[in-house]
Amino acid sequence: MITSPANGKVKYVRELILKSRARKKEGCFAAEGIKMFLEAPREDICDVFIREKLDEKLRHEDNLPKNYAACRAKLYGLHYEVVADDVFEKMTDTVTPQGIVTLVRKPRYSLEEVLDVESLRREMGIERSKEPLYMLLENLQDPGNLGTILRTAEAAGVDAIILGENCVDMYNAKVIRSTMGAIYRVPFVYVESLRAAMDEMKEAGIILYAATLSRTAKEYDFYDYRKPTAFVIGNEGNGLMEDTVAKASADIFIPMEGHGESLNASMAAGILMYEAARQRKK
Repeated sequence: MITSPANGKVKYVRELILKSRARKKEGCFAAEGIKMFLEAPREDICDVFIREKLDEKLRHEDNLPKNYAACRAKLYGLHYEVVADDVFEKMTDTVTPQGIVTLVRKPRYSLEEVLDVESLRREMGIERSKEPLYMLLENLQDPGNLGTILRTAEAAGVDAIILGENCVDMYNAKVIRSTMGAIYRVPFVYVESLRAAMDEMKEAGIILYAATLSRTAKEYDFYDYRKPTAFVIGNEGNGLMEDTVAKASADIFIPMEGHGESLNASMAAGILMYEAARQRKK
């Protein structure tokens, strides 16, 4: 059992949770909670840390709740380390930790791989005959927004998310929690130049729709999203940069009543993704 907060493994996990540079160097990230452990692909799990209290519960209690029983079953055959309760609380980022941290290998995709939608779907085990659907994000900074977009993207049938290099880190602890496991199932890639990626996507026949506040744009439900489609969402406070909007195939806006100036970025993204899903369902 790990009993000291000075233990090297405690510091290692803490750095993975808090520091993007550590995650880049090690090629893995830390996912907190039972749900994130249960949904992590077994072949990508690098290590598991369990607080002493949870370990005792899993070892000795009968008639466990479903998620705890599933946790015990999945741990069978996996190497894991038990951490003293007081030390575990110092290791994690949450106020009330659930008692398990999973170190998971980071997936790696290139722009070319996510644009090869047939191969991508085969790799992900997805059977989908519809045209490709993508989300492009520019300078998104709020971890909760990014996590919610990823979670909604899975539900709406988005094939992949493409992020500009200045977006918040997908492996930020708050992002991971907000994804509710979707981070394991929705491919994503960071690109050095979002505009260059947009050019490449247009050459591949994908129609790019930039979400703006311009009243000269068409309303979001005007276009046919049953064709190869990508929505482009900008920064929470400033929206999309003008040069990025200029690269898009068309501009769209979501009409609003009242005195609000704009919608939350994840809300706007969700409306657009589900409009595409609605059209494709019909």
